[in-house]
Amino acid sequence: MSPQAILTFVGILIALIIVHELGHFVAAKLTGVRVVEAGLGYPPRIWGKEFRGTIYSINALPLGGFVRMLGEEDPSHPDSLAAKPAWVRLIVLSAGSGMNFALPFLLFTISFMIPRDVPIGLTQIVQVIDGSPAQEAGLREGDIILAINDNDVRNVQEVGTQIRLNLGETLTMRVKRETEYEEIPVYARWAPPNYVDDEGEEKRQGPTGIIIAALYPGMSESESFPLWEAFPKSINTTFQVLTLARNEVISWFKGGGRPEVAGPVGIAQATGEVVEEEGYRPMLDFAALLSINLAIINILPLPMLDGGRIVFVLIEVARRGKRVAPEKEALVHLIGLTLIIGLAIVVTYFDVLRVLRGESLFR
Repeated sequence: MSPQAILTFVGILIALIIVHELGHFVAAKLTGVRVVEAGLGYPPRIWGKEFRGTIYSINALPLGGFVRMLGEEDPSHPDSLAAKPAWVRLIVLSAGSGMNFALPFLLFTISFMIPRDVPIGLTQIVQVIDGSPAQEAGLREGDIILAINDNDVRNVQEVGTQIRLNLGETLTMRVKRETEYEEIPVYARWAPPNYVDDEGEEKRQGPTGIIIAALYPGMSESESFPLWEAFPKSINTTFQVLTLARNEVISWFKGGGRPEVAGPVGIAQATGEVVEEEGYRPMLDFAALLSINLAIINILPLPMLDGGRIVFVLIEVARRGKRVAPEKEALVHLIGLTLIIGLAIVVTYFDVLRVLRGESLFR
């Protein structure tokens, strides 16, 4: 893994964490929660200055930032987070993930405004697997896929995306067959079985059971959009990413594969591969995807994370204002932190093994 890849990953991670903490900071300030310290980097502190009751600091470990609020679990001070009404605490606790959800709109907008080469070689079906939904629907080898559910598809990647956006549903493929055009409904499975290819290797079938390839490999065109077109496209892309993530999780439970987990080492490796193969322009898209992942992870109802703290507020609401004792909540978060650190160590171990074996996170 090159130093260039590591520096790029660290830069992206720092930016995403700062954006996350900025959400907590602004929400706390607007709702009257006292922010004890807002720090760039992590302690030990190098420099700090107090302004209007908050210490603004620069710290030695440049791995992001933090916001320390007064009384996150102790309501004894009126300006503490825990002393505020439940709705205020919910806003403050969810603001970090909210910022990470909002950031991709900006990143994707900028990305769409930058000229990029987009493959336009169309997509041809090179094999229809026996017994698959595609075979039952009447798709044939040689069919050229032009659109899925009225969405034009220009390349293999767009075909794959449209199919995975519609898992568990019957989608309509518009195909060109010799000189004829047909609309063919085909079901996209959650959990496709395996098949044996011509070389005797066992592989997993796709959701519809087709093998596809570019009809005209290497053909591309430059594409960019003005701001008023790029922003709506960024909104659509962000919600597509969320749909793909939801479908991926559902497919795990339905037997459609297992989750691929990566920690900082694995993500740094993936960053390097993207830079080496595509250059720096796709880093905007990659950062947007990481931001969405960070938002989802932090909002999960796990101890120590924002989502875990939100759960305690919701429990309080359900109990009509009766709080869980601060020391008990702190203990739960401590246990959660210990488990998260343990999981991070295990994931990092397997990430390092993958790097040493020369394997890719993408393959």
